[in-house]
Amino acid sequence: MYLSTLIKQMKVFFQKYILNFKQASGTSRGVLRTKETYFLKVVNGDKVGYGECAVFKGLSTDDRPDYEAKLAWLCENINRNSSALLIELTEFPSIQFGLEQALLSVQHKDPFELFPSKFTKSEVAIKINGLIWMGSEAFMKQQILEKINAGFSTLKLKIGAIDFETEISLLKSIRNEFSSAEIELRVDANGGFLPSEALGKLKRLSDLEIHSIEQPIKQGQIDEMAELCSKSPIPIALDEELIGVFDVTDKKKMLQTIKPQYVILKPSLVGGFKGSAEWIQLAATQNIGWWITSALESNVGLNAIAQWTYTLKNNMPQGLGTGSLFTNNFESPLEVKGENLHYNNKIKWNVKL
Repeated sequence: MYLSTLIKQMKVFFQKYILNFKQASGTSRGVLRTKETYFLKVVNGDKVGYGECAVFKGLSTDDRPDYEAKLAWLCENINRNSSALLIELTEFPSIQFGLEQALLSVQHKDPFELFPSKFTKSEVAIKINGLIWMGSEAFMKQQILEKINAGFSTLKLKIGAIDFETEISLLKSIRNEFSSAEIELRVDANGGFLPSEALGKLKRLSDLEIHSIEQPIKQGQIDEMAELCSKSPIPIALDEELIGVFDVTDKKKMLQTIKPQYVILKPSLVGGFKGSAEWIQLAATQNIGWWITSALESNVGLNAIAQWTYTLKNNMPQGLGTGSLFTNNFESPLEVKGENLHYNNKIKWNVKL
């Protein structure tokens, strides 16, 4: 059931929703079979707006026992200034993002067209990477073939779940057939390497012309990560490292200290549009590259991320291809064709919340 509060003209609701994976998806933090998320629904007269608060169990800083209590607090205080609300929700980045979406959504005739553009008009698409989940060697090979046959020129492999030599062998098998000019390879270790072994593994990976590696060692090891970034033969991208860093001064200090080549921005984990924009602005001052990645949101959250991403005009392949992972996702205009995410506005949204 929704929890609701009537505040002036607005009714605000939230609902918990469990997304079910079509097949178990492996990461270095374990195998995922379900994904918990929450939806905000704002009603203002005859206007309705939606937002997704995609808390990520075991990873989000707001994976806390008082999460639903904070959502109830938001319902009770929705009449406050939106900037003040976002500040109050600093330690709950996924709720910040859900609120940003809902407030934008309720202002538009189409509650799912948050950023009208050539993308939402179905005139252009967003290039994305093909995500290869961890699993057995056979399972990973199958995914690689499927993505290449589908037309992807950028593959992102999650590594660290099986033997490193097997993973090297998989990457070699791609390189034996496709040069780096034909297939760009990104890898994501999700913090799976030990600091003592990381540089050696990065040197092995560099022989395969890897574009970049996300989070080679666990977050919080600032000095070790800074040393890796200074010595690594392949570019390093910070991902989990950004989670829980809320203050702009702390963000700036982290980038200045570690000096990564890239940062990976997941709006649900770093404070929505506002939090992500702060990282982008700070990265720009230090010539650090970036791209946007979804974090297992439903099509509601993915839609918001994709529309916003298009407005940023970053031509690198983005990490936005996770909408087809769930059996009970919502029908939406988002379609992956080849290596591009399209918004097919001939398809209507089917969201019943």
